[in-house]
Amino acid sequence: MKKLLFLLISVLAIVLAASAGTRDDFKANIKASANNLQAYPDSNLPQLTPAPSGYKPFYIDHYGRHGSRWLIDPKQYAQPVEQLAKADSAGKLTPRGREVLAVLRSVKAASHKRLGELSDVGAEQHQRIARRMYRNFPEVFAGQAVVDARSTVVIRCILSMLNEVDVLKSLNPAIKLTTDASEHDMYYMNYSDRTASQLRRILQRARRDSIATHYVHPAHMLRVLFNDTAWASRNIDARTLMTNLWDVNGNMQSHHQFEKVDLYDLFSFDDVMSMWNYNNISWYCWSGFTPLTQNYVPYIESNLLRDFLGKADTAIASGRNGAHLRFGHESVLLPLVCLMGLNGMNYSTADIDHLTDRWQTYKVFPMASNVQWVFYRKPGSDDILVKILLNEREARLPAQVATDCAPYYHWRDVRRYMLDVLAAKPHVTLPAAEAK
Repeated sequence: MKKLLFLLISVLAIVLAASAGTRDDFKANIKASANNLQAYPDSNLPQLTPAPSGYKPFYIDHYGRHGSRWLIDPKQYAQPVEQLAKADSAGKLTPRGREVLAVLRSVKAASHKRLGELSDVGAEQHQRIARRMYRNFPEVFAGQAVVDARSTVVIRCILSMLNEVDVLKSLNPAIKLTTDASEHDMYYMNYSDRTASQLRRILQRARRDSIATHYVHPAHMLRVLFNDTAWASRNIDARTLMTNLWDVNGNMQSHHQFEKVDLYDLFSFDDVMSMWNYNNISWYCWSGFTPLTQNYVPYIESNLLRDFLGKADTAIASGRNGAHLRFGHESVLLPLVCLMGLNGMNYSTADIDHLTDRWQTYKVFPMASNVQWVFYRKPGSDDILVKILLNEREARLPAQVATDCAPYYHWRDVRRYMLDVLAAKPHVTLPAAEAK
């Protein structure tokens, strides 16, 4: 009994420590709670671990998300303006509410005909990533390095690619560079999986409303914005207003014009944690390993992982130095990270209300997020090493991939593990109504 009690106390301590870690992260940088709208966090990157003696980098296998952008849905800009303007006409806004309305009108006007486009901040993010990539791994881009860059057909991704490769080419004009953005490559760059869509739809129908009800609590926001909360409760779509204001505010960091704007007083700190949890859970249901979607969804990136493996094999066999750079979306990068099992993101559970401590998307897919497999070789040795970076930070693979030189891994072990993962793709049984 004492052993059981000790075990329970130990588990509780671990859970509380992990939860405190997330809270502390947001207290240190509240903008990280914006999740996939967070600007790329590159102001304090850690030093990279030197390679084992004699090993030099020669090849990078990469997938990167586009940089910071404007919001995609026009309703996210329009609905808050409409709701607050309605209250203003009725004399129901607080002085702070009128200030917020003025800010929102300015942001909405600036977004006109720019929905989903790459922002000024987003372009700069990729320029900086390219400079660091060149500086950290000069051997990869030396001489007539072969760099093949591919993008999805979405303009913000194409512009992200061009901002990155233009810097690389300026640093070494001798690079043999090719770029492309074609439907031809979408089967691995941004694959649409019918089975995953069906599984997501089933789960969304079952859980969406209950998740929103549990996590989206507008009471504090209503008190800040409205001088008559009873009127607001009757006349304002408060939950939709809160989710839209959360995203508009979180995305302010995507634009130099608005990066100093701060609407976080609309949310208590409990609201910050709750809204992040709401988004984190939603992304877990959409992209993560969970029995709720039969542990299937990350396998939508099987083609992309195979492309990583195939291009790595080709690069190793060629003996050339260079890189394959792919540019796309967080909706691809997140399930890819889960499929690879980086930093424990292959965690699987049906208990979606306790993800805070185990599965944290803000560490994975900010704007311009990226995965880099960096390959190393040593003269006279056929033992290739690989180090995996997630957002330019050294990542760990699951314990099944043993290594004697962490954060470096032996390529043969990584390759074997990834092939085993692909071979373990589950068979999915859909309800008869969904299987048609």
